[in-house]
Amino acid sequence: MLKMIELPYTLNALEPYYSKETLQIHYNILYKGYVDNTNKTEEKLEKARIENNFEYIKALERDLAFFGSGAILHELFFENMGVPIPTKPSNELIEQIIKDFGSFDKFQNQFIEAAKVVEASGWCILVWVERFKKLEILQCEKHQDLTLWGCIPIFVVDMWEHSYFLQYKANRTEYLNAFKNIINWNTINKRYNNLKVNFNK
Repeated sequence: MLKMIELPYTLNALEPYYSKETLQIHYNILYKGYVDNTNKTEEKLEKARIENNFEYIKALERDLAFFGSGAILHELFFENMGVPIPTKPSNELIEQIIKDFGSFDKFQNQFIEAAKVVEASGWCILVWVERFKKLEILQCEKHQDLTLWGCIPIFVVDMWEHSYFLQYKANRTEYLNAFKNIINWNTINKRYNNLKVNFNK
């Protein structure tokens, strides 16, 4: 059974850049819903296997992808935010970003522009693609569409309206510029280091 992660900070710790009210709704209601629905879907799939009745398998597989991906991406999102104390990418990550995007500014500009134009509800994600041996920026619609097989997310920004509308209305640019102040690069550095260690074994 999937359990909710605990936030690594208090509900008001990200203010003024990310409001307590938004985080309260985002974590305790919306994220909880994805976790709960992932577990319900797993239970239904188990029942289908026991009864050998796959009449609703198409809907169940779709729900597993949607709710399960929603739970995982929200966990990454909450963990790559932190109190507004400046952190920075590690030397190793900066080197990779410069290699793959030309400079940190070019990476940041591409990420922000990609995030601003995510269609409907979705995410903007910095991923490591082992097949390409490089970092890529992806737009992810819903929670699971437009991905690359084998990619590993190391930094995600939630572009669903519930993530910013209470505080920033429809101004995605203002939201993204504020978000830069609460990025926890220490967590992102650790994710990048872990994946490099695992792939270099």
